[in-house]
Amino acid sequence: MGMAQPNANLISSDKVEGTDVYDGSGSKIGEIDHLMIDRVSGMVRYAVMTFGGFLGIGEGEHPLPWKAFRYDTNLGGYVANVTEEQLQNAPEYAGEENWADRDWETRLNKNYGSAPYWEETSTSASTRDESARGW
Repeated sequence: MGMAQPNANLISSDKVEGTDVYDGSGSKIGEIDHLMIDRVSGMVRYAVMTFGGFLGIGEGEHPLPWKAFRYDTNLGGYVANVTEEQLQNAPEYAGEENWADRDWETRLNKNYGSAPYWEETSTSASTRDESARGW
C-alpha cells in the first residue's frame, strides 16, 4: 500500500496557529492565534492575530483578512501587509459575535484596504481557486 506524500503547498491549520507574524521590515509583530474559515467555500477568510502586551498582559486579538498575509520561508513566518496604524485603528474585536455582523466585517476590511470576500465575483473567486488547485 502506497503512502501519501505531503504537498509542500498544503499545511495543517495546527501548524499555522502559533506562527510568528512580521511586518514588512522583518520585525516580529505578533503571531497567528487561529483561522476563520468560510463554512461553505472552505476558504480561509481571516487570521486572528495576537500582538502587544507583556507576558500576555494587555495582549489583544486582531483579525486580519487572510489576503493580507504572505508566507516568508526565510523568516519561517507570515509577513502581514499592514501598518501599525491600521492595527491600532481596526474595529474592536469581541470574538464570535463579530462574525454575525456584516457591517463590522465591512469596516474591518475597509480598515485594511481589502474588499470583503463576499464582494468578490464568483468568476474571479472560482478562477483563483482553480489556479490554486492547479486546474
